[in-house]
This record gives sequence, structure tokens and C-alpha cells, in this order.
Amino acid sequence: MAHVWAEFAKFTDENGRPVKQGLITPYASGVVLDLGAGHGHTAFYLDHGKVTRYIALEPNTLMHPQIRENANKAGYTESDGTLLVLACGAQDTEEILSAIGTQVDTLISVLTLCSIPEPQKTISSMANNLLKSGGQFLFYEHVLSHRRDVARWQRIWAPFWQIVFDGCRLDRPSHLWVEEVIREDGESVWNDRRVWGKEEEDEENLFWHRTGRYVKR
Repeated sequence: MAHVWAEFAKFTDENGRPVKQGLITPYASGVVLDLGAGHGHTAFYLDHGKVTRYIALEPNTLMHPQIRENANKAGYTESDGTLLVLACGAQDTEEILSAIGTQVDTLISVLTLCSIPEPQKTISSMANNLLKSGGQFLFYEHVLSHRRDVARWQRIWAPFWQIVFDGCRLDRPSHLWVEEVIREDGESVWNDRRVWGKEEEDEENLFWHRTGRYVKR
């Protein structure tokens, strides 16, 4: 099973490479928190001249050795303090903040918001508590389609897909939930945002993608 997940992770990384090269490489900076890091492929897209620390958040500890291997290849190591691997879930914001000791400059989510627990609450907590003012939330996610016919099929398949793929939902409007995050005063937490699609992606695709860069006030 580990081999199957390794091959699937490799395929997923290759399939999303152009998107990640255009999203992560030019924008990620400072202390980076990678949500649902998987095998740590995100490390290969970081600009070492701009990113000072790579924090990989991955609850599946069986993936941690591969995260360390890939991060080390990308120049991030635990011995020099530029790498930290955490076994927390994205919902464990207090535990994450305690382990890191500070808010982060960049949050990265690559095909992760589809499976986190209590997604709206978790996204809001991460944006408000983990991300510093002026920090960025970069995401690349498959989301609920804007087309009714496609969304209908996504909702039909979602319960089955969730069982096979470890909680992954086909029908989450994650990009809209990011947009809706507010502060305690009721104002939007975001100062700037940009959302775009995947080049040449068929609108009838059940895996309809949105890519976003949000900057916190």
C-alpha cells in the first residue's frame, strides 16, 4: 500500500507541476507551512533564496521519512533548523503554533483542503491564528464545480470517493470558504486576493481546480 501511495503522490505532483511552479516558486517566502505535506514534494518548488524554513504538516507519520528525504534534497534539514516535520492535523492550530513558536509568512495547501476536518472552521482558524499580517495563503485545490450538472455528479460520487481516498471530498467549495474568512470584527481577513483556474482544463472535469493567492491584512 505504501508503494501505491508513493506512485500516486508522484503522479499527482507531476500532473500539477506547471501550476505549482507558477504559484509556489515566485510567491512563497519566509517561514512556510505546508498543509498535508504528503511526501514533501512542495520543498522542490521553494526558492531557497526566499524561504528560510520549511515546516511540513503531515498527520501520517509513515510519510515522514520521505518528507525528510525530499526536503533534504531541496536544501532544508532539521540539523540546521530549516526543516520541521509535524504530525499534527490542520485543525490542530494551537498545537501547531506552540510547536513553531511564531506565526508563519506563507501557508501552502496543495490538494489538502478537500480532506481536512471541519473545513470552514479550520480554514478560518489557520488564516486568523497561524498566518501573520501580510502573510500569504497559497492554494491549489480541486473544488465543487460552478456548473450544476458537474456539481451534481461530484455530490453523487463524493461519499464513495471519500471512503477510498482517505476522507477526500469531491464536492467542497474550498476556494469560496477561503474567500469568506473574516476577523473577529466581521471584516474580511484578506487585503488582496487572486484566484484562477488550471490552464486548458475541461469544465466538465469532476476534478475542477482553483488556484489562489490570498494576502492577509
